[in-house]
Amino acid sequence: MKFRRTIVALALLAIPAVPTLALAAPAAAPATGPVRVAAYTFNGGVTASGLIASNSTRGTVLRVRAVNGARITVPTYPGTTVDRYVRFPAKCSATMTRCPRLLLEGTDDPDLDPGTRPFRWGAKVIATPNHVGLSSNVMQKGVATTDSQWKMQIGGQKHRAQCVVVGVGSTRAYVAKSDIGVADGRWHNLVCLRTATSLTVYVDGSARGRVALPANLSIANNLPLRVGGANFGATSDSFNGWVDNVYADRL
Repeated sequence: MKFRRTIVALALLAIPAVPTLALAAPAAAPATGPVRVAAYTFNGGVTASGLIASNSTRGTVLRVRAVNGARITVPTYPGTTVDRYVRFPAKCSATMTRCPRLLLEGTDDPDLDPGTRPFRWGAKVIATPNHVGLSSNVMQKGVATTDSQWKMQIGGQKHRAQCVVVGVGSTRAYVAKSDIGVADGRWHNLVCLRTATSLTVYVDGSARGRVALPANLSIANNLPLRVGGANFGATSDSFNGWVDNVYADRL
């Protein structure tokens, strides 16, 4: 019995004591990511009053604006009944005196004024050389000569995807141009990414051009988001192709 009591005593001594002050490690803070501040898939079509719904809880509706008899078309992709995109009117000839023009316009939205913070905007587009004039503005907020601007466009000569920013208090445009053309009659996913020190253009997921930016370049204006053109002027750089999945993210 004495031998058994000794074994039990040794076993009890072998069990390590649990520290009374041990605390569980604090839970890690949830990771933060991009905030989608505007999104338009166009799958809901256009209302009778010419409105296109936002697919972001933070975005505003787009209103169809048209002149000279321009009409918006929002067809479905072949083989689907709900997946839609926008067709803008065809490019006008140089001899036309009344050119049908159309653009989609939101309202001034502070969420689309990133200041100096990282920002991303993108769209899925299809165009041919016949859709592109001197330049074709796919989407933008602001204009180069007023306040500030961020913009996506397709160049008129080599048909490269271009990302453009202009800072507050300046008229200098920083342009990142892709090293390939995109007006080839095929759908392309175009993305512009502004970071603290650079502006990069992506085509179908690959970085295809970059330009350095001053870290203090700030973008903020009281103008609306526009898709398909800046205005209805004869040199307004209208986009005459097709567009889908327009969006903007704060990073």
